[in-house]
Amino acid sequence: MAGDRLGFIDRIAERAAERRWKRRAAEAETTDLDQLRGRRGAARRLKRHLDDFLHVADNRLALPAIGNTAFPRPHDADWAWRPELWRGPIPEPGIASVQTQSTLGREATLFHDCTTSELTLRQIRNMREADLAPFGLRLDVFRFDGSYLSLAVDLPPDAAFGLKRRHLIRLETIVEMEKPIEIFVRLNVKHGPNVEQIVRELPLHQEEIRVEFDLAYTKLNEKRVEKLWTDIIFEGPQMNQVILRDLTFSRRPRAEL
Repeated sequence: MAGDRLGFIDRIAERAAERRWKRRAAEAETTDLDQLRGRRGAARRLKRHLDDFLHVADNRLALPAIGNTAFPRPHDADWAWRPELWRGPIPEPGIASVQTQSTLGREATLFHDCTTSELTLRQIRNMREADLAPFGLRLDVFRFDGSYLSLAVDLPPDAAFGLKRRHLIRLETIVEMEKPIEIFVRLNVKHGPNVEQIVRELPLHQEEIRVEFDLAYTKLNEKRVEKLWTDIIFEGPQMNQVILRDLTFSRRPRAEL
């Protein structure tokens, strides 16, 4: 009974708040500027909470399951992760005429050196039955007068926590292209003032597209690991459309010799 009463009160409060903001929107053209400034600040604060709520709600309610973190991973993995672009909807799903260092969501940044950008980047909904990731990322490239194009994806702090040289880091993806190109992935590990880098080419001809980065071949200072990120590098991308249907990472310790 108490729960029903609280739910009823919540519904009344929500309807009152909705009416209040509907009225404020209608009055915005004539509201005193000082009052309008205060209402704008309140609206922005409310919008942040609403965006957070919608992100989580959409994650849980859409199909295929938004927010899905399930994907095949090594049985001995001690960390696994799917970035937000492939996991849930973001507030601004696309960018046209993408300028270098433009971000999409909180974790992905596109870099290029084009004089004139004829690039678009957009989060798209995965609808195929085979897709585990609810969203994909589509990159459209028309005329390309630059020398490089890369998508940087920041890994979360959990990826760096407890990282050792005996770890293997795996990246798996599903790629669709209008025409074949080469795609490379560079893993970057910042430790103190130094950055270790390992480059692998994606085996696009294979059914399972994955690469592993073996940290044993680096000079990683395990006590000073700060952050990790990857650069997905597209070679000769002009007049092409590339879709990353999924992108996942996992980490596992190498078997003791």
